[in-house]
Amino acid sequence: MNKIELPIGLLFSDTGSYGTVAHTLLNGARLACAEVNADPASGVTFEPFHIDPQGDLQNYAPAVQQMLDRGIRHICGCYTSSSRKEVIPLIEKHDALLWYPTHYEGFESATNVVYTGAAPNHHISPLIDFLCARFGHSAYCIGSNYIWGWESNRVMRDGLQKRGGEVLAERYLPVGETALDDIISEILELKPDFVFNALIGDSSYAFFRAFRTACIDRGIDQVTRFPIASCNLSEPELQAIGPVGADGQISSSVYFASLPGARNARFVAAYRERFPDGPAVSAEAEAAYISVHMLAKAVAQAGTAEVAAVQDAVAGQVFDAPQGRVTIDPETFHAELTPRIGLSRSDFEFEILVEAARPVTPDPYLVASATKLETVQRHPRMRIVS
Repeated sequence: MNKIELPIGLLFSDTGSYGTVAHTLLNGARLACAEVNADPASGVTFEPFHIDPQGDLQNYAPAVQQMLDRGIRHICGCYTSSSRKEVIPLIEKHDALLWYPTHYEGFESATNVVYTGAAPNHHISPLIDFLCARFGHSAYCIGSNYIWGWESNRVMRDGLQKRGGEVLAERYLPVGETALDDIISEILELKPDFVFNALIGDSSYAFFRAFRTACIDRGIDQVTRFPIASCNLSEPELQAIGPVGADGQISSSVYFASLPGARNARFVAAYRERFPDGPAVSAEAEAAYISVHMLAKAVAQAGTAEVAAVQDAVAGQVFDAPQGRVTIDPETFHAELTPRIGLSRSDFEFEILVEAARPVTPDPYLVASATKLETVQRHPRMRIVS
């Protein structure tokens, strides 16, 4: 069988303030490339080309241009929404395709992007229902000062208001900022039912450590009195937080390494064997892994790497991923994924508390989530995992 030789761009900042999690994205993509290349039935041979923008927004567009100049038209990459929006104009101008493998805040459906990370109805909406049912209706929202933080907190605020709740305060920090004393003092003063954390990278890790320490100093059980919930907390980030503050934190995601089943066990084992020095496997790694495998399946089905043909082929494409069956929605080119909520443990893994019974259709604009009733009717109920 003659294989199509396909250069693929990998655009991940495995250094910089969010390098830990972006490195897992790179690892997931590289693992998938290796699997596709080793499979004689795949029909594709990938030639990966990686550029590290070092977490600096101004480096992303030049990196994409460099890839395009090399003839690369399929790029798997970007962690932050700012970097994604920075490169989309170039991607569209040159009729390339960005495979975006990161959970995000939604409210986008670009023509030349395939989204394999979680949409807001996969992580933020289920989290709001969970938090209101378990802890109460008042929140303190903190986020990194860019699109992810702004929009995630907006969705949280709107969701709480529709449920009769409120946001007591909403604060933002520059990406990488770790001066948190004033924010921690305000949280302790306002006494919210829970804290919604949309910080990323070093800022987030510092917050978990500092807030846990502040609570310990005051004789407060942070886990029960001030639960912290995130939509972007994964296993390698627990390790980055360290032993003080990593346990007892809530994460809403579509994948955790602790998921049962042979398929996930094989994925985790293959990842750890290939990357023994880490960072640990994560939801981001799985999403990048899905992107590359979906690209391989679409190219094989189309019989060509031409972007238009691949887009046609990937619409409705199905992949049995580590998290379960994943399908690309032909209307939005977002993935159907399975929402889950986990609680972090001291061994830097997650105990899965609840999950959807089946994959959920992506709803990037939250059109079907305008009211609580519509959410219940539209989406599968969450079930308790024993």
